[in-house]
Amino acid sequence: MTRRIEDARILMYSHDTFGLGHLRRCRTIAHSLVEDYRGLNILIISGATIAGAFDYRARVDFVKIPSVIKLRNGEYTSMDRHIDLHETLKMRKSIIRHTAETFQPDIFIVDKEPLGLQGEVEETLAYLKKQGTTLVLGLREVMDAPHLLDAEWKANDVMRKIGQFYDNIWVYGPPDFYDPLVGLDVPPHVRAKMDFVGFLQRSVSQDVESEHKPKGEYILVTTGGGGDGSDLIHDVVDAYQEDPTLTHKSLIVLGPYMPAKQRHKLLTKCAKIPSLEVIEFDNRMEELIAGAKAVVAMGGYNTYCEILSFDKPALIVPRVTPREEQLIRASRAAELGLIDMLRPEEARDPMRFAAALKALPDRAPPSKSAAGMTLEGLVNISRTVGEWLGRREHEHLIVVKG
Repeated sequence: MTRRIEDARILMYSHDTFGLGHLRRCRTIAHSLVEDYRGLNILIISGATIAGAFDYRARVDFVKIPSVIKLRNGEYTSMDRHIDLHETLKMRKSIIRHTAETFQPDIFIVDKEPLGLQGEVEETLAYLKKQGTTLVLGLREVMDAPHLLDAEWKANDVMRKIGQFYDNIWVYGPPDFYDPLVGLDVPPHVRAKMDFVGFLQRSVSQDVESEHKPKGEYILVTTGGGGDGSDLIHDVVDAYQEDPTLTHKSLIVLGPYMPAKQRHKLLTKCAKIPSLEVIEFDNRMEELIAGAKAVVAMGGYNTYCEILSFDKPALIVPRVTPREEQLIRASRAAELGLIDMLRPEEARDPMRFAAALKALPDRAPPSKSAAGMTLEGLVNISRTVGEWLGRREHEHLIVVKG
C-alpha cells in the first residue's frame, strides 16, 4: 500500500525495560517529523510504564505493551509479578505484530534493540519486509563496551539479521564522537547502511512552563528514570552535609522509577538541607535543564543531548554496570572538554564531590570547547524521511500513469 506524503505513516518501537531514554528519544523524533510533514501520522509502541505521563503532539500516539523490568543484574522480569515473563513476552509480541498489520506503516523505526526485547520484533520485521516497508534501526552513538555488545549479538545472530532485515541504520551521533559498533566484526554491507545523523537537538515548549522550575539560579541534579540513581543523589546530599560552604541551590529530580524505599529515605535526608529542593518527576525535563545554571547527571543519552542543546556546564557521574555505555560517553565527552566527570568511587568522597559542585557553575559551557559542534540529528532525519516518502510517492505515480 502506497500513500501520498500527506497521508504517510511511521511506526516506532521502543522496548523500554529500564529508564525513560528510549521512549523520550522516539518521542523527540516523532514530534520533529510531524512538525515538518503536516499529514504524517506516527505511532509509538512502548513498554514504558509511564508512557501516558507525557504530552504528545497531534498525529503522534502510542500503543502500550505490557511492561518488562530490567533488573540491576541485567535479568528481566514482568512488571506484573503474577504473570510469567514468557507469557508477558508472548503478549508483547502479539500486540506488536497486530499493530503493524493494522497500521500498515510506510516506515518502521526500531530503537536500539535490533530484534526487539528477546527477539519479539523479528516476526514483525519479516512481515513488514514483505510489505515493502522501509525498515530502520536507530542506535545510540554509544551502545556498550565492545566485548559486551559483541558477545550479546553473537549469541543471538544479531549482525546477520540486521543485514537481512534493515534498509538503513541511523546512528544518533556524529562520526567523530564515537562509533557504536567499534570493535565488532561489521560486514561491509551492514557498514554501508550506517548513517551518522548527529545528536538529537532538544527544545523547550513555548506554551507551558514546568511548574517545578525554581526561581533564581539553581543546579539541576537528575538521574533520568531514577531506577539506579539513588547512589548519585546520596553522594550529592553527603557533599552538602560535609561541606557547609557548599550553598548553591540545587533542584534534585529523583525519577519515576526510583524504588519507594529509596525515595522515602532520600526525601527524609534532603529535607534537612535548606539548599536542596526535591521533586520526584517532571515530564518537561527540557525546561528544567534549559533554566539551570549547571547540570549534575549520570549521562544517559537524552540528558547528554539536553546538556549540549542548552549549552550547560555539566558534571557527569556515569553508571558503570551492567552496561558501560554511560562511562564510555562521559569519558569521550570529558576528553573533548565538553563536560567534567567523576567516576562513582570518586563521587563517594564528599569533599571531592563538594569541590566539584562548587566549581561547576563557573565552568565554561560545552560550546567553548567545541565551537563548531552542531546538533543536526533531527534535521538530517527529517530530510531523509522526506526523500524516502517522496520517492515512494513518485514511484506510485509512475505505476498509476503507466
